Amino acid sequence: MAIPPAPSMPAGTLAGNVLFYSKPEPLSKEAHSKLGLRRMDKPFSFAASSHVVPLTVTEFPVAGINYPIIFAGERYQPLAVLGIAPGQNLFVKDDGGFEIGSYIPAYIRRYPFVLAADQAREQLVVCIDRDAKMLGEDYDLAFFNEKGEPTDYTNGCIQFCNDFETEGRRTESFIKLLRDLDLFETKRSTYTPMNPDGTQGEPQTVAEYFAVSEEKLKALPIETVKDLLDNGAMAQIYAHLMSLGGWDRLITLTMARNAEAQAAAASVN
Repeated sequence: MAIPPAPSMPAGTLAGNVLFYSKPEPLSKEAHSKLGLRRMDKPFSFAASSHVVPLTVTEFPVAGINYPIIFAGERYQPLAVLGIAPGQNLFVKDDGGFEIGSYIPAYIRRYPFVLAADQAREQLVVCIDRDAKMLGEDYDLAFFNEKGEPTDYTNGCIQFCNDFETEGRRTESFIKLLRDLDLFETKRSTYTPMNPDGTQGEPQTVAEYFAVSEEKLKALPIETVKDLLDNGAMAQIYAHLMSLGGWDRLITLTMARNAEAQAAAASVN
């Protein structure tokens, strides 16, 4: 897995592409008055084929417990790595459930809502993914009440999107700080497979990505280090660095998943 192109995290244009959203539509009482959300115990199948998901910086401490946190693309977008093979999310089960005890990134939790940029009016508008499986006229939670006003549920979702947008701007400031201090470097995650005869094979590159350089971090002037401690950035940096130990877990999970698939295929044949 080379450095992946970063999915859009904050607002995407209505004409553009945003991860997970195949048919975004501006939410309106005229178009969606009869629409609402069905309660689903396991609603995350839409994320099953995404091996990376955007993160905001405030999520680093909790997300880093479960996933490696890397930076990707020209904007150095923070990403949670949920699988090492493109198209394979190791934490979303076949039935749409999320692995118990694993942190669910806010980018996933806000679905099917999203804020998108309406370029014509130069403002953000609330959108829904009309193709989302949890939407329908046989709903449990209505988007609008009898008066055509957004329900408490809808207002809560809109607030969540607004908060996410605020965190997105805070994340951009964090990334700018790291870039201004020239703290990024290219890193690789590797593993050494075992040959059938029990000997070690050639090391294999699993991923190439951007990360904070520990050497550059150690070389910072003491006053800069104090500033990073005071503004909370140092805690987020170390949450990122500690999360990189999670590569071994992803490799182990992938090998186990592949072994299960091979065993299932062999039993069928």
